Formats: sequence, C-alpha cells, structure tokens
Amino acid sequence: MTPEERRAFVREHRTAIFGYNRIADGPAMSIVYYVVDTNDTILVSTMSERAKARAIVRDPKVSLCVLDEQWPPTYLQVYCHAEIDTDEERTVDLMMAIAGVMAGNPLDESIRPLVAQGAKDEQRVVLRLTPYATFETPPRHVHNESDINSSLTHWTSTSMPWHADIIDSP
Repeated sequence: MTPEERRAFVREHRTAIFGYNRIADGPAMSIVYYVVDTNDTILVSTMSERAKARAIVRDPKVSLCVLDEQWPPTYLQVYCHAEIDTDEERTVDLMMAIAGVMAGNPLDESIRPLVAQGAKDEQRVVLRLTPYATFETPPRHVHNESDINSSLTHWTSTSMPWHADIIDSP
C-alpha cells in the first residue's frame, strides 16, 4: 500500500482493535469506534479511568488493527503514539462524531447537551493517536478450492513507516 492507500483505508473504516501493554500478563485488546481528524490523527473516546487511558499514561505506544467490516476480512495494523486530551468541548465533539459514525449519519445538534452530560458523568477523554508505522500483510483469500493454486502465495510481512512508499515483495 502507498501512504495514500493506507490513509484512505483508515479513513474509510470505523472500527479497530485497540492494543496496549498491560502491567502484567499479555497485551490487551479492545474493539473501538474511531474517527480521523484533518491531520491523520486517529481519535478514540474512552473513560479516563478505563485501562486504555491508564495504559497510555504508562506507555504512549499503542496499536490499532483497523478492520474492514466486509467479508473476506482485511485489515491494516497501525502503530501510534498516544496522548490523552481532556478538553471537554473536544471530547463532546468526538462523542458526537463517533455516535454519528455508529448511526451511519451525523447526529442532530439538539442532542449535544445529552451527549455533553454523558461525557461529564462518564469522565470521558479523547485518545489522540498519531500513526508512525504500519504492519502489512498482503491479503490472500480462499473463496473456493479453485483459489488454491500457484498464485496463492505468501511472503514475509513487514513493518514500515506510516509515510513510506510501498516495499516490493518477492
């Protein structure tokens, strides 16, 4: 994928698996809705006391596995630097935007006061994720047995900088 294709893939989808390091045990994962702002920052809403927010305070490196909701599933893993934004107005803006993504169309501004009260009651914050790298595996799908042939190849996946051009595979 080119840098433009990676940005388009992230912008055109709405769900991801958010991954972060736990203090003990293995990594944690959580399915989230997200939106992308004008400068490619990925925005996620969470409660300030949730594990995602607490983990970012310890270690700002997180990952998102952006999911295509169509079958066969494709994905793009994005590595990000994360920050917590506690601005109340930006938090409500994000909650309105994400609810619109979930609903399939923007929400009417008349419900903004309800969303703002929910944000306050739940002590919501914005997770600002700045991509710095991706992990690519070219998709190979089998739809039926005729797809199992010499063109169904796999090669080593690779991490690459977010803005890097495509790397040729064997």
